[in-house]
Order: sequence, then C-alpha cells, then structure tokens
Amino acid sequence: MLTRLTFALCLALAPPIAAQTALRAEDTARLDNFATAAGDALLQALSGGAPADVSALTQALSGTPQIAFDETLNGDWTCRTIKLGGISPLVVYSPFKCRFGIENDGFTFEKLTGSQRTKGKITFRDGRAVYVGMGFVAGLTPPTYADLPPDFTSDGSVQTDVAILERISPTRARLMFPAPAVESDFDILELTR
Repeated sequence: MLTRLTFALCLALAPPIAAQTALRAEDTARLDNFATAAGDALLQALSGGAPADVSALTQALSGTPQIAFDETLNGDWTCRTIKLGGISPLVVYSPFKCRFGIENDGFTFEKLTGSQRTKGKITFRDGRAVYVGMGFVAGLTPPTYADLPPDFTSDGSVQTDVAILERISPTRARLMFPAPAVESDFDILELTR
C-alpha cells in the first residue's frame, strides 16, 4: 500500500512540467476559458434542465475541493456523465465504470464502459490537476495525445479531451471538461465510490 508520505515523495520527484506532453493550442484555449464555458453552460442547464437532472447536477458540484492528488484516487470508481448546454440544456446519464492508476508524476484515468470513452493522464499544470487524454467511441483504439499529428481534428469518433480534476473526498471527485468536442458545451464526470 502506498503511504501518503511515499506518494508525496513520488510527486516531488516527478519530472518537471517541461517533460509533460505539450498541449495543443485549442486545448490550452479550452482550459483558459474554463470559467466562461462553465458559467454559460450552467445558465443553460439551470434554466432548461428537468428538476431531477438539476438536482443531480447540484449534487455533482457540491463539496469543497481537497488536495487533488491523493492515493485514495487509485482504483475503480463509479462515474456518471453530466452534459450541460449545446444540443440539450442538461442531460444526466446512468453510471459507468472508471479507473484511476497511480504513476510517479500523477494519475492515469480511463472511462471503461459506455459508448463514449476517454483515456489519458492527470498531472499538475499551472497549479491545477489537469486531465489530458483522448475521447473515443467504444470499440476504437485511439492514438495517444502525444502521438497526434499537428493537423488532427475531431471526426466525432475520436477527439482530444482536457479537464480539471477536483477531489472532494476519498469517495467523491469530479472531472470537468470545458467546451468538449462532442454534443455539449461543458461536461462533468462525477466520480463516486
């Protein structure tokens, strides 16, 4: 079992940020506009969402974020996608399965079930826990983010994903995706145990 001290030492000895995969310009812009994307999408969700979906959204966004990187993230989680704005004001999906894995400089993350999947890595960037990965339709094997050609664009079945991770407790967390490439204006992946 990885202790908190061992985990903290692993992160302290992690490669410098310069060794991280460089973000594509459009993904940097998505993260830079996080607050605007969240605000616009929340207005749509709260004004047009069904009462039960608004309640689920409120629950997903409740709780004060704790230290993002903690060994309690490691392992299997239940995750629920919540899509705000865009095609529909608010859509709350049934639960799926997700998994975090510890690495020396952060965490790997993968959504394991459902028709829309994502797989990537969470590291510290500019003081935030940032997820960088690939979204894809189940059954496909996407390239890694680092291996994308410079002219890559989403075709609706494979796209880049960026998100901010907030860990609320050992049993709750959320990944928040500003301006996702598919269907909505803002996505929340609510994680529970």
